[in-house]
Amino acid sequence: MAKPRNCEGLLRRDCLKLGLGAFLGGGFVDSLRQRLSAGSGSSTKTNCILIWLDGGPSHFETFDPKPLAPSEIRGDFQTIPTKIPGMFFSENMPNLAAISDKLTIVRSVRHDQNNHGAGNHYMMTGAPTRIPVSCGAHVSFHPSMGSVVSAERGALEGLPPYFSMPTMSKSGGPNFLGAKHAPFVVSDDPNAESFRVRDVTIPQGIQDGRATARRELRNQVDGLVRFRDRAAGDPVLGVDENFQQAVMLVTSPAAQKAFEIEREPAGVRNAFGRNSLGQRALLARRLIEAGVPFVTIINGGWDHHSSIFPSFRKQGRELDAVVATLLEDLSQRGLLQTTLVLVMGEFGRTPQISILPGSPEPGRDHWSNAMSILVAGCGTPCGQIVGSTDKNGYAATEKIYAPENLVSTVYRKLGIDPDKILYTPTGRPTHLVSDPHPISELMG
Repeated sequence: MAKPRNCEGLLRRDCLKLGLGAFLGGGFVDSLRQRLSAGSGSSTKTNCILIWLDGGPSHFETFDPKPLAPSEIRGDFQTIPTKIPGMFFSENMPNLAAISDKLTIVRSVRHDQNNHGAGNHYMMTGAPTRIPVSCGAHVSFHPSMGSVVSAERGALEGLPPYFSMPTMSKSGGPNFLGAKHAPFVVSDDPNAESFRVRDVTIPQGIQDGRATARRELRNQVDGLVRFRDRAAGDPVLGVDENFQQAVMLVTSPAAQKAFEIEREPAGVRNAFGRNSLGQRALLARRLIEAGVPFVTIINGGWDHHSSIFPSFRKQGRELDAVVATLLEDLSQRGLLQTTLVLVMGEFGRTPQISILPGSPEPGRDHWSNAMSILVAGCGTPCGQIVGSTDKNGYAATEKIYAPENLVSTVYRKLGIDPDKILYTPTGRPTHLVSDPHPISELMG
């Protein structure tokens, strides 16, 4: 099956490994510097699962249908009622409509970064790009939410605090926070029968004692001098951090147990869906159950410049089923109270349906003036719509919020002060979020 592409024509990256995301933040030296201070190790037990719809999902075909708009805006799908009177979704979201009392939809986040590179950065970090960037750019001018959570919350029982599956988003790296706060990338498909997490299992034939002896030998022959002054920018420190994280993963019973998705009953696996997205959502639940505070699932193929209607009949309804199952599963296990679930992309899609030259099917283009974001769990008041767009879905018109407000909401719910000042390795002060005010309707 062909891999999803965005309009920049690049395949989804599937080759990122632990620590590589930091390289996007400036040169090799900067990317491997330790951050200024150690993570606070907050005992807050809240977590976040971010399902990132890479490419920018249409708000019309998900949570903000416009049944009274002209057909060239309305599109092919009908509007359906939800469990909450007066709340309506697209017909592609029947399962989420049935549990709308467990979630909230924000319809009024908007920004002015109308390409994938800039939009991804703004939504992932809460900071706009400092300079214009190309549509397909992988840029990092500011640490991502996951990396900040990693730095502030720290690891637990050998598990990295920040995971991303099956790759890292364009702007999901740590920037100046350093290599150890890049996501641990689980690139393999947990839906595959042969699924295993690469590089975290001791190879067959090497017993634990032998592995320990090899680590001791490595320490004996390693004669490199470390320069621990931050200004020196010694890249070997970053390599050491990554090696220690890998050793902790290999030797941690909690980590190994979390990855063993085959332990789940067949009924649970089937409920999530025997597909890549469904099984990644189940693995994400297992990771937060084990204490990981931030897990991102990258789900590509939402850049629907063409074939938007047949795509939503399959892809949209698969998303609906997976997210609804995840929320129900978290709720039944008592985890939804402490787990924030976000479903979003870099922007919405244009109201006007268009047909690209040479394309047989209509689609919608990029549109950052309006988007829909699903938020659930972690004390979020549920069964509501926050904000609104005009009658044709062109722009947010009520209770308008920026990405900064959304990111500040995430930090507040995870026990992090969005008004905090961070310091780069050179001592430059940087606001964690320039506008630290959260979306009040999501705070409870």
